[in-house]
Amino acid sequence: ARFHGNRRSGRWEPVGSRPPLAAMFADRTAAGAAVESLWRSARSARCEAKSCQTGKISTAETAVQSHTSRDAGVQTDQSKDAVQDFQQEVQVDYASLLSFLQRVEDAVIKELNKNWESRAFDGFEVNWTDQNETVLCLHTLSYPEAQDQNLQVTSVSWNATGSVVACSYGRLDGGDWSTEKSYVCTWNLDRRGLNPQRPDLVVDVPSSVMCLAFHPSQPSLLAGGLFSGELVVWDTSRTEDPVIWRTGMTDDTHTDPVYQVNWLPDAKHRNHNRLLSVSTDGKILMWREERDGRLALAEGFAVVAQQVPRSAQLKKFTWGEAAVGVTSLSFSHFDPRVFVVGVEGGYSLKCSMAAETLALHRTGSSVPLRAPAELAFSPQGGPVYSVSCSPFHRQVLNLFLSCGTDGQVHLHSMLQTQPLLSLQLSKKYLFCVRWSPVRPLVFAAASGEGNCNRCFWFTGDVHLFDFEKSSQKPALSIKQAAGEHPVYCVEFNTKQTRLLAAGDAAGAVRVWQLSSDFTEQGPREMNHLEQLASEITD
Repeated sequence: ARFHGNRRSGRWEPVGSRPPLAAMFADRTAAGAAVESLWRSARSARCEAKSCQTGKISTAETAVQSHTSRDAGVQTDQSKDAVQDFQQEVQVDYASLLSFLQRVEDAVIKELNKNWESRAFDGFEVNWTDQNETVLCLHTLSYPEAQDQNLQVTSVSWNATGSVVACSYGRLDGGDWSTEKSYVCTWNLDRRGLNPQRPDLVVDVPSSVMCLAFHPSQPSLLAGGLFSGELVVWDTSRTEDPVIWRTGMTDDTHTDPVYQVNWLPDAKHRNHNRLLSVSTDGKILMWREERDGRLALAEGFAVVAQQVPRSAQLKKFTWGEAAVGVTSLSFSHFDPRVFVVGVEGGYSLKCSMAAETLALHRTGSSVPLRAPAELAFSPQGGPVYSVSCSPFHRQVLNLFLSCGTDGQVHLHSMLQTQPLLSLQLSKKYLFCVRWSPVRPLVFAAASGEGNCNRCFWFTGDVHLFDFEKSSQKPALSIKQAAGEHPVYCVEFNTKQTRLLAAGDAAGAVRVWQLSSDFTEQGPREMNHLEQLASEITD
């Protein structure tokens, strides 16, 4: 027999003793077995509730205030006697009250009617602001680089909001006008951290700037007239290349310095303005804006000696003196067609925009120039540098002021050639005069003293006149600056009416805060000015 080794038992077994594989592995079904859960049955019997969280949390309610409260008052308790007194006071005998009112009714109505018809408080406005009895210098503005070149302030202007003041720099005492650079500077007085010697904007200009005028409704537009005869309009909101319009040098351009610019409403286009310029070449020109950045001539006037209405006091002119140099202009606030000009010949002219007569002007122009002069006022003792029309109602609107090298302020009526009043300010030259925008009896004048071609001097002041106080001398004279420097220009602020700006030959602009005496209109003040004018005429 054969044997084989069994590795598991370690013994030898005969071959064939193991059962076949089929007998070893066969499908059988065994009875199921179950194991009963003692834990579940025990839990059900005891009705225990189990969870996965901790045991019950103990809580308690508390408050941050005390458990008692008390009402308190800020005043003492009213006594019973006081309550009884009050109840007795409010008891009214209505029968007696009615009888009283019926007795006084006629007298009260009579007095009320008298008050209704009274004009004692005409023109009076209640002012709720603090009274300021002194004139203060709020700011002294300057541009050091312009002062280093000994440039003077030739003009000042307030923008449409009254918060920005601009000044132009030039030279009025000689120098090379054609090559010397000048500047236009602006300061926003409402800006936090204002630096008086660091303008918000500085514009370099290749020629002296003689005059400035901000646009009446667009605060960033500023027009300037140059010594070269050009006009330029800057957009002060643009720090790079602020020039937006200019005339350039054409046959229409002024041939003499431009001494005044004004913005005027465009009669043909609503909400548009045209630019008016005045020059000592005798021309008064109106310019319109073109899309290519040019200012094109729209219409114009020329003041020619032969067409000036003759006055007994005016000398006769020769043909060689045909052009009458215009130095200043002011429009009537009542009739926008009427304006007054001051001329180098030493007198003023009443002019009209409606003039149709052609001017006897030899120089070529792209549009016909007309002769505007209607009335010549009696001559003064030297060139007229400034004129200013009254900004008040019709009767007062017939009045205007003029000043010049004779050192006098002349009060004129447009209805007669002779001045109503002449106020002598020592021997000082007067370079500018401006009527107050809020006080009919107040005006300001800028002065300097000397014997110059337009500008040699010894001192300069700002004079404030108030006809209510005196018709012969200033109510106040303000020293603008130390040293021998005249004041060339002065401008009231029409929006912030307590501010007055003045520019001088030292290159500084001083902003003055006026006292309430110069800014608050008194009752019937306009009637006082009319009465003053009529008394002088009589």
